[in-house]
Amino acid sequence: MKRVLIIGPDFHYFNASIERAFQSLGWATRVDAYDTPVHPYTLLNKLRYKLGDKVQLKEQSRLRYDRHIRKIKDEWNPDFVFILNGDNLLAETVAYLHTNSKVIFWLFDSITRMMYAIDNLREADAVYCYEQEDIPLLAAHQITASFLPQAVDPTLYFPIEGIEKKYDIVFAGEIWNSPKRQRLLEAVIAHFPDKRIRIVGRYKIPTKGLLAWLFRRHRDIYTNKNALAEELNRLYNESYVVLNIHNEQQQDGANPKVYEILASGARQVCDSNPYLQEQFADQMDLYTTEQEMLAMISIALTESSSSKKNEVFSGNTFVDRIKTVLSEL
Repeated sequence: MKRVLIIGPDFHYFNASIERAFQSLGWATRVDAYDTPVHPYTLLNKLRYKLGDKVQLKEQSRLRYDRHIRKIKDEWNPDFVFILNGDNLLAETVAYLHTNSKVIFWLFDSITRMMYAIDNLREADAVYCYEQEDIPLLAAHQITASFLPQAVDPTLYFPIEGIEKKYDIVFAGEIWNSPKRQRLLEAVIAHFPDKRIRIVGRYKIPTKGLLAWLFRRHRDIYTNKNALAEELNRLYNESYVVLNIHNEQQQDGANPKVYEILASGARQVCDSNPYLQEQFADQMDLYTTEQEMLAMISIALTESSSSKKNEVFSGNTFVDRIKTVLSEL
């Protein structure tokens, strides 16, 4: 049986979904996840990172992880090393992983957010990215990359029969690093004061500005946490409309929530880009301005969810993506 070593940030369920995909295709698997921005992200390392030299601490983290992952490579002896992002790796670490193994990178974040890791990609047999605008950027660094969209795990996201609709509008995702999301969500709250709105995702650090935290606005709407897949799938099923807002760096591709919301069967209102227009224009409402977003939400709330073609679809699962990678090696 062929062996694959899966390496990447502690991306909640992503690593497990990719592992299940390989296993369903007959591979023996081993997963090794690392913390970002430094590994391990213990309380002591958090304090060091916040108060110390961030560049130096990241370098120390990569050196520490290098020693660890070399041992895993030697123990596991994989045929294939599958790396998500790999932003905690050194180029020489990737070169060592490449010894007697194929190495693939799948960038789950735009390379613009981790340019310091670009040398790692030079050691790979193939590089895939989820943002199409990254392809020419990488080409300028003499790195050939292919577009491989993100995906859904249908064991985690699916329609729940007979579930009660508790919310009119739901949004889930990180908020604090995205002024775009902050602005649009506040516009939704102001425009629909009588609707049941639920927003789940990290948007504040409670220890920064204690009084502001204690007297924050809309505390009945915002939930300051990262929800797990099971909770998110239920939340999508409980909503009449699920709002999706891509982060600023996403220009021509799709975040995971595009596929997850579709797979749950929920009505999705999402910001538009060329990839989404081409692939999913008949399955979701795509807006380009704040005014269009608000109008589409209003229409969606008055229509049956069946007025849009929502379905658990084939061709966009993690198994499909892994099959693509393996067929191109």
